[in-house]
Amino acid sequence: MKNIAIFASGSGTNAENIIRYFEGSKAVKVAVVLSNNQKVGVHARVNKLGVPSFVFTRDEFVEATPVLDKLREYNVGFIVLAGFMNKISERLLHPYPNRIINIHPALLPKHGGKGMYGMHVHEAVVAGGDTESGITIHYINECYDEGNIIFQATCPVLPSDTPEDVAAKVHALEYKHYPSIIEKVLLSL
Repeated sequence: MKNIAIFASGSGTNAENIIRYFEGSKAVKVAVVLSNNQKVGVHARVNKLGVPSFVFTRDEFVEATPVLDKLREYNVGFIVLAGFMNKISERLLHPYPNRIINIHPALLPKHGGKGMYGMHVHEAVVAGGDTESGITIHYINECYDEGNIIFQATCPVLPSDTPEDVAAKVHALEYKHYPSIIEKVLLSL
């Protein structure tokens, strides 16, 4: 059994989707969810599914020891970022080389980097006149959105689309593809 941790900062819809995908799996288990925000919906969402969640401060994420201790407690061998809004520190990267992945709501390398998350990305896609957007699942490295790409899926962006329209299309791709790509990566280890 491969135990994974999900890092999340928001409502937790992707975290819930991933947990539900692996329910009953004999190969993969979402063991724990870690967050940098006590007040977000991810906690109630995952706790009702029987997955414990914990909150750490930004300083604790940067320093990493308390986070690493919690990951060891749950025997976590792989980390999935699902709407996590903190940069992963070197101290977390080092013990998990090529074992931390993220999903970005655009086709990297376009619309990536610091500050490019959520609606900021979809607004940039529309403002840039892009004819397609999508998702990029990639490994995490020391730089924002520059890790090796694992998978991309696209959706059309129509001239009449608003950033909210693009967000809805991208979310559908996230829900459809992220869990199965996580599974493929894990089973290849």
